[in-house]
Amino acid sequence: MSVRRLLLILGISTASVVAAQGGWRRDNRDSNPAVHHSDDNYEWTTWFNVDHPGGRGDYEQLEAIRFYYRSRVCENPRALEARTTEWVSARETGETIHADPNVGFWCLNEEQGPDRNCSNYAVRFLCPRDISVNLQDTWGPWSDWSPCPALCGQVGVQIRSRICLTRSIPCRGSKVEGKPCNGPECLLTDCSLHCTMGRVNADCDACMCEEHILLGSVRGAGGLIAEGAAILRSGKLLTLTDHNGHFRIPGLCPDGNITLTVSLQGHTTHRITVPHTTERTSVLSIQLKRIEKLHVVSNPESKARQEGQTAAFCCKVAGTPQPDNYQWFHNNSLLENQSEDILVLKDLLPEHAGDYYCRASGSSGAIKTKPASLKVIGRNDHSCNPTPESHLIRLPHDCYQNSTNSFYYDVGKCPTSTCAGHLDNGIRCKDKVSYCCGVAKMEERQVTCQGYQLPTMVVTECGCQKCVDTKAIVHGRAVAADNGEPMRFGHIYMNSVRIGRTGYRGTFTIQVPPETERLVLTLVDNMQKFVNTTKVLPFNTKGGAVYHEIKLLRKKAPVTISSMETNTLELGEVEGQDPMVHIQIPPNSFYKENGEVFMGNVNASVTFLDPRNVSTAAAAQSDLNFVGNDGDTLPLRTYGMFSVDFRDEETSEPLNAGEVKVFLDSAQVTMPEHLSTMKLWSLNPETGLWEEEGSLKVEKKSRGKREERTFLIGNMEIRERRLFNLDVPENRRCYVKVRAFRSERFMPSEQVEGVVVSLINMEPSAGYSSNPRAWGRFDSVITGPNGACLPAFCDEQKADAYSAYVMANLGGEELEAVPSAPKLNPNLIGVPQPYLTKLNYRRTDHENPKVKKTAFSINVAKPRSNTAEEGNGPVYAFENLKECEEAPFSAAHFRFSRVEGDRYDYNTVPFNEDDPMSWTEDYLSWWPKPMEYRACYIKVKINSPHEINVRSRNMGGTHPKTVGQLYGLRDTRSIRDMDQATVSAVCLEFKCSGMLYDQERVDRTLVKVIPQGSCKRDHVNSILQEYLVNHLPLAVNNDTNEFTMLAPLDPLGHNYGIYTVTDQDPRTAKEIALGRCFDGTSDGTSRVMKNNEGVALTFTCGDREVTRQSVFQAVQRSQGQTVTSVVRGDSRQNRRRQRANAPRNSRRRSTRDPTGRRTKATS
Repeated sequence: MSVRRLLLILGISTASVVAAQGGWRRDNRDSNPAVHHSDDNYEWTTWFNVDHPGGRGDYEQLEAIRFYYRSRVCENPRALEARTTEWVSARETGETIHADPNVGFWCLNEEQGPDRNCSNYAVRFLCPRDISVNLQDTWGPWSDWSPCPALCGQVGVQIRSRICLTRSIPCRGSKVEGKPCNGPECLLTDCSLHCTMGRVNADCDACMCEEHILLGSVRGAGGLIAEGAAILRSGKLLTLTDHNGHFRIPGLCPDGNITLTVSLQGHTTHRITVPHTTERTSVLSIQLKRIEKLHVVSNPESKARQEGQTAAFCCKVAGTPQPDNYQWFHNNSLLENQSEDILVLKDLLPEHAGDYYCRASGSSGAIKTKPASLKVIGRNDHSCNPTPESHLIRLPHDCYQNSTNSFYYDVGKCPTSTCAGHLDNGIRCKDKVSYCCGVAKMEERQVTCQGYQLPTMVVTECGCQKCVDTKAIVHGRAVAADNGEPMRFGHIYMNSVRIGRTGYRGTFTIQVPPETERLVLTLVDNMQKFVNTTKVLPFNTKGGAVYHEIKLLRKKAPVTISSMETNTLELGEVEGQDPMVHIQIPPNSFYKENGEVFMGNVNASVTFLDPRNVSTAAAAQSDLNFVGNDGDTLPLRTYGMFSVDFRDEETSEPLNAGEVKVFLDSAQVTMPEHLSTMKLWSLNPETGLWEEEGSLKVEKKSRGKREERTFLIGNMEIRERRLFNLDVPENRRCYVKVRAFRSERFMPSEQVEGVVVSLINMEPSAGYSSNPRAWGRFDSVITGPNGACLPAFCDEQKADAYSAYVMANLGGEELEAVPSAPKLNPNLIGVPQPYLTKLNYRRTDHENPKVKKTAFSINVAKPRSNTAEEGNGPVYAFENLKECEEAPFSAAHFRFSRVEGDRYDYNTVPFNEDDPMSWTEDYLSWWPKPMEYRACYIKVKINSPHEINVRSRNMGGTHPKTVGQLYGLRDTRSIRDMDQATVSAVCLEFKCSGMLYDQERVDRTLVKVIPQGSCKRDHVNSILQEYLVNHLPLAVNNDTNEFTMLAPLDPLGHNYGIYTVTDQDPRTAKEIALGRCFDGTSDGTSRVMKNNEGVALTFTCGDREVTRQSVFQAVQRSQGQTVTSVVRGDSRQNRRRQRANAPRNSRRRSTRDPTGRRTKATS
């Protein structure tokens, strides 16, 4: 038996535990020690439990107990007693333990049997009472050692003493002890440090107080124990924290002048000053925070300058700690001597033109900004090309132009590019005033139509002027991915600040803050039905609204587990297949948020997004990107995401967990090369970027007696972040070019901006040992004036190594892809042969006509550099993003089109509703004020066996600048009542009355409602008629074939048959107003026309049916193209028209996934 154990036996009473090799010795249970102390002179302390058996074991160390309870334990305890928290004596547990009254109690998990950990123990100590006791041969405690009397460079003796507690009999042994000690090192003669407390150390960099002890506790993010944290002073390592996160440093002077630095991997460096005190012991409690990876707050802004001017680019990057190094690059070449966050270029020359970006770096990583372009214009050159670009608009059905053999007329347009303008010499990150190329001159032209002249404004000259102020809007719905149930009244957060909430139908509208580079929103469900969801939502930086339908994962029902047992949770949502992931939580691994160990039952909810089910792709969180070591934003390919929610069963308080093991079944990793690169990631909800939590290593584990399987195993801690991802970085990347159009004519002038185009990267095909139904990545991009470039995984050697589904959505309306059956038409699809065959283009209805037509699949075959027909799109190598973005219309691309309905819009002053910057200052502009768009509709009922085309002709009514002049035309075909064959109705847009662009006086628009054919006005809404009579002037209404009014200034409502909505986006305003008009209410919405609700006018029309060749069913291709008929069968015609004329944000919209599998939608 060792000396330590011998001393332990002699110092423990009959009520205490006795340590022996191999466990607890039963023969010592009733033995008596050599010296017996009367219970009258000694007493037991309270029970202490400062550790738990997680990690390496249970350590109830005396030093740690004194750290928390300094005055509760005597200097030299006589004995200790241990028991479990279940009140079982330590010697009866059968566990191997160790004990020493002067050290404490400890139990090591590695010394216990297989699959067994130490119990959770509490201890108490036997201490003398505060009175003198006359006992035989009993010494009192030793005093502290006296200060060393030795001088500089000498040796002395320190002494200590003790007193005999017995009065009648002398104590045996020495009353005084001594030990040699060295005097302080001789100070350097040039040391200037003076100590107010203690003495200067040999290095002359700190004051030392030998009698003082500093105790400390360090906690990491989420309150978890910070084992191995480094404690430094002036860069010198003093100590490391132990497995409990504690540290002990003797000799530091508590003079208030010593600052310690605490460093732990993955956490920000923490600095703390030792407070001033006269006590011999100081205690510090330190809470560390997770490192905040660097992220871009604002990118450099593209600029145009005249030669000789000055330009400044700024790089705004945030993180903790902040970056300490900046580099600037021009056309990918490093600029020398440019190490600040601002780059200033003076006396600009043509060679300064190009792309500039910044790279910031520091201890928290590196990040690169997006490139900004600098356009340098010659001193005598025009800042904008004064010659307008060609821009074709479609004319009304009765304005066919024989000179061009088409329904199109070229009105010209100016590019919305930046220009130099009139800038001062100030150096600014963002120009005080933004200048854009815009309309300098316009001329009115008369277009000859059937029986009348149609005025139109044509751009004749462009110039540099102030840009139109715009606002970016994001709106949409948040609904369940499984059945479309809306998330009602959920909170929306941005940068941890609540900025909005969802409505009853799950709808939301967010105005994007200025200078936002990356819109990261987190949706939190108050009802706890759905997982907290973080999304990176693309938006139109030029302004306008973009619609997003956000799919939410339903939170998994919680299971109750014990925190004191090993728990294993299986993750996998595909029936008939093995789970993909196992999570193993060791006993005693749960912590409260304040760092206290949690003992009790836990409600555990772990929701898994299974990539083996393609219908879950839209519910993927964030955009699966991370920042690499060099600062590049790189893509990830997922093998599953899981959201974790641990709560106290009784109080529902959130809990953290440490040392959780993750097992990924390697059989589910379908690409062998991914086994070595698989990592565990967590989502930063502030930036929407994934950050590495750790790597996974391959191990074999037995499942049952015979089956042995290979797993990828990693460790993780569940702290403040609750969403995790099993991903691999993928470097085989390309871009796919997609454009969206207003119709199936696919003309350049009919491209639609603001369309959300999404691409789902599928598992590799056969030959890569894969499951063809699984997906790996989901991306969305917004179309601009030149389409969109979607990132995708690709392969050059094997064309079908990667495949993808592509779909498009505009305001909730799914756009149609070009058909692939009965045979491929390269001219319609937009991709020439033989590349098209290699890409294996297939619309989703290729094999089943009943499936929706709103997506297509392709093989993402990377273009070969030595093959000419593959070098012009639609797939571009990753390094050729700029070439993809600037590709001409003639370059290959894939196409989507809106389902064109029976309505037509004509504006005298052309305006693209997808591009708010195309607005022009003119008295005849349909929308007189940008960013305040007011949409007005009137509901007209038609008694006729046929559907009738109805026109609104909108002219200036009361403003002297516009009276009698045309603002525009609107043509819409009525929709027949499903129950009444002789009744139909139409919601007809008209120009709202109000201020014109100069904001000086209002104009009451003169609106004529003209049904086509032989029609007679039967009825005018009496409330509307009374309003018009009471708000003069009153328009003349002698012709019973039409209705004329001076449009009301007030936003009326369904009681009048007038529907008015104002919004910051024209499309949104029109959709809301149209939905209310269909429904016949002032606050509802419908895509089904309710013909008898909220009607303003009623007409009865004759039996003559409007010919198919009239307004909407006949279109002419542009000049030089073949004239084709688009007359279709009645059933298909009505189906398409119902979809096109209805508001796009309807709750009845189908939510089928690209493969055609149906899901039910609710509202």
